[in-house]
Amino acid sequence: MKHVVFKDRIKLYARAGNGGNGCVSFRREKFLPKGGPDGGDGGHGGSVILKCDFNEDSLLPLYYKPHQKARHAGHGEGGDRHGKNSEDCIINVAPGTVVFDAETDECLGELVKEGEELVICKGGHGGLGNCRFKSSTNQAPREFSEGTKGEEKVFWLELKLMADVGLVGYPNAGKSTLLSQLTHAHPKIAPYPFTTINPIVGTMEYENFSRLKIADIPGLIEGAHEGVGLGHQFLRHIERSRFIIFVLDMAGTDERNPTDDFLHLKEELRLHLETLSCTPYLVVANKMDGPLADENLKEFKARTDENIYEISAALGEGLEPVKEHLYKHFFETKRIVEEAAELENADED
Repeated sequence: MKHVVFKDRIKLYARAGNGGNGCVSFRREKFLPKGGPDGGDGGHGGSVILKCDFNEDSLLPLYYKPHQKARHAGHGEGGDRHGKNSEDCIINVAPGTVVFDAETDECLGELVKEGEELVICKGGHGGLGNCRFKSSTNQAPREFSEGTKGEEKVFWLELKLMADVGLVGYPNAGKSTLLSQLTHAHPKIAPYPFTTINPIVGTMEYENFSRLKIADIPGLIEGAHEGVGLGHQFLRHIERSRFIIFVLDMAGTDERNPTDDFLHLKEELRLHLETLSCTPYLVVANKMDGPLADENLKEFKARTDENIYEISAALGEGLEPVKEHLYKHFFETKRIVEEAAELENADED
């Protein structure tokens, strides 16, 4: 049996609960032969609700349980007793989940903040009992109304990982090794292309307990925006990254040149989504312990104006400057802005 460890696109079948029917009943007591109507209302059916939960990082639970249903409500009863409302069916999903109507392909919303909710199927309303229809001209009504049915729909759920940093590079460039060195993640590492077939997220922690989430995006190749390689399947995960690290195999091969790889990767991101051109990034020259690394690095510097960090992820060399760059970008800049804002507020007071 194939073991699935990650799912970022699944089909969800959801059904809300039906509302309960109203009741036709008349009050009967020994000394009140004409006690009047006392039929209660039906309860309201439960809705199906998606809730953003930062403890979730995949759509895998829904892959195994694609049918989600809320319970039907209780019917009204005599003695003016109302039917019980049924509880909502709340489904926890990972931040970055986008919801589409399977029939119309319309985007219904996305969940990105902790605790954020989206009602995808509304529960039915309870029907009215006969006591609701009593009037001066109709003192013994036998009318009642049935509860309405809950909504039943089919959805596509698509996950776009919400990582602070996305590692982008050609297959076998060393992204997984770099992720394992920067975080406590343990991705599969092997000397052949497309080792990583699912995005892997790890958390990098600094000495002051500041944290960054880093995602290893499966290897991209030229034509990825058109679906070549793993293309469309994983390009969407880069969209939410606040920072990009281009990982280049500076050792090079007969088939590929690291400078060309970098230029192609930038173009693929731009073609996939124009705004990715504005995402801040840095470039790391990995495998600098390789025999052709120095020569390829010279060519890279000659053909581009990029500032590049020289590392060897396998040996754990050159990683500190990369960590410092990320810290300054995410935390130092934020601290400076906050301090400036505080000073400005103090001056106004």
